Amino acid sequence: MSPRRNRPKPAGSSGPSAEDDRTGRYGGFQSIEHWQGEEWSVRHVAGASAQGKTYRCPGCDQLIPSAVPHVVAWPDHAGVDDRRHWHKACWNAKDRRTTRVQRSRNAPRF
Repeated sequence: MSPRRNRPKPAGSSGPSAEDDRTGRYGGFQSIEHWQGEEWSVRHVAGASAQGKTYRCPGCDQLIPSAVPHVVAWPDHAGVDDRRHWHKACWNAKDRRTTRVQRSRNAPRF
């Protein structure tokens, strides 16, 4: 086992910020992509950090099961409420998909 570090931190340093850490705390890396004339923050999420959670992909309107690696994307100017979880394949094919999702009359809206 490695010993603890008890060295004082440099003045003015409160540790690494979320912006400095490109790998993020969710096991994936974050980047900026351009889509529909906007800048989007895109974070690749490892399956282990999505344990016990399910999401609905806006690309295919299907569930992303628990513990499956996926992509979280949101407009760069938007907040936390605008984050969307996508299948990796759906995010990569977003330009080839139609903009309107068609559901049957009895299908629930999520």
